[in-house]
Amino acid sequence: MHAQPAPTALIADDERLVREQIVSRLKAAWPELVIVGEAGNGSEAVAMARSLEPDVVFLDINMPEMNGIDAARALAGQAHVVFVTAYDQYAVDAFDQGAVDYLLKPVEPERVARTCRRLRERLQQKPEPMDGLLEQLAQRLGGSGKPREYLHWVQASVGTGIRMIPTSDILYFRAEDKYTCVQTARFEALIRKPIKELIDELDPKEFWQIHRATVVRVDAIGEVSRNFRGKQQVHVKGREEKLEVSRSFNHLFRQM
Repeated sequence: MHAQPAPTALIADDERLVREQIVSRLKAAWPELVIVGEAGNGSEAVAMARSLEPDVVFLDINMPEMNGIDAARALAGQAHVVFVTAYDQYAVDAFDQGAVDYLLKPVEPERVARTCRRLRERLQQKPEPMDGLLEQLAQRLGGSGKPREYLHWVQASVGTGIRMIPTSDILYFRAEDKYTCVQTARFEALIRKPIKELIDELDPKEFWQIHRATVVRVDAIGEVSRNFRGKQQVHVKGREEKLEVSRSFNHLFRQM
């Protein structure tokens, strides 16, 4: 009796740290899975998948050159697909139909473990073309696989007035009861929108969520250190306060 070959996977995401996190989570949840390659964009993912013929392809939805949806179309029926996305609202309803699985950024161990359990079962079957699901996702993403336009201005309360604050002036956002505090270098303002909704409207290349209650502008990060408890904390340029990084977001500063 011949032993079954080890299952194989390809990881495609334009952010190196995200790829590293996915690989780490997969190794912990499914040690038998062999990662045969990593791609930084959709075109590269398609070429590598056709050459390496992995059983599973993990595709970031929003990638340069070719987005994850178009890459999945190009690989229709060749591999089982798991989409990776930071845009919860675009994906959950469609994915929960069960045709394919998805991972939300930051990638949590529990979710990866559940995805791996589903993949083990699906590997007994041929990959599905997913035509209907891909069309639905494309419509949710405006037809091109790109997320909606990100915020460039925030309307916030300052004292008794309302100010339009450019996102380029904002150092960080922090949840405050029913409000979200907007901190700039010169003043503090309040908006009624909760962090959970706000993060989906901010450019992930400009703003990083570092805690469930905190989102910081990347350019405003001056230094990352550890406190006496060993937890990472962000030092904001020109400010004395330090913003704690929760364990779920430690991967953002893995090299630090």
